[in-house]
Amino acid sequence: MINLFKVKEKQRAIVENANGKAPVKKQSAGELRLHKDISELTLPETCSISFPNGKDDLMNFEVTIQPDEGFYLGGKFAFTFQVSPIYPHEAPKVKCKTKVYHPNIDLEGNVCLNILREDWKPVLNINTVIYGLFHLFTHPNYEDPLNHDAAAVLRDNPKLFESNVRRAMAGGHVGQTFFPRCM
Repeated sequence: MINLFKVKEKQRAIVENANGKAPVKKQSAGELRLHKDISELTLPETCSISFPNGKDDLMNFEVTIQPDEGFYLGGKFAFTFQVSPIYPHEAPKVKCKTKVYHPNIDLEGNVCLNILREDWKPVLNINTVIYGLFHLFTHPNYEDPLNHDAAAVLRDNPKLFESNVRRAMAGGHVGQTFFPRCM
């Protein structure tokens, strides 16, 4: 029985090749859902998406966020997205490529956003994640930090926090840590 299926597959491939068409790569359910999510994106003007590996690799892409308000106004922050073949049953893996002084993003680029962890549900989509990341820049959250030092400064001295963010975005040191320019 199994051999019969293999013969049928080979015959189909031969017919497709004879018609001058390349064999069609079957997409996973995650790729199909991601294609739908990307085609329905409604990003704010301050966000953009790019595919560094080309449109054939939808599962790996980058999003750039340029906040238009708040502490991070004028900054430009890049994120990589790696989407699993079982998406949307698993949240995408998101990393910040831009070194940033932020309570919810650590110096390795890990992002603390509840919908990327315990609050992920298959009804959520890429649009929701991008808006969540955007929200982190307009409303950083010191109550659920990855960078505890930045969170403590935001909580206890918002003016110093703003000064630290400006210094980091301009390309400078905050404490012992150097931040490359991201403005």
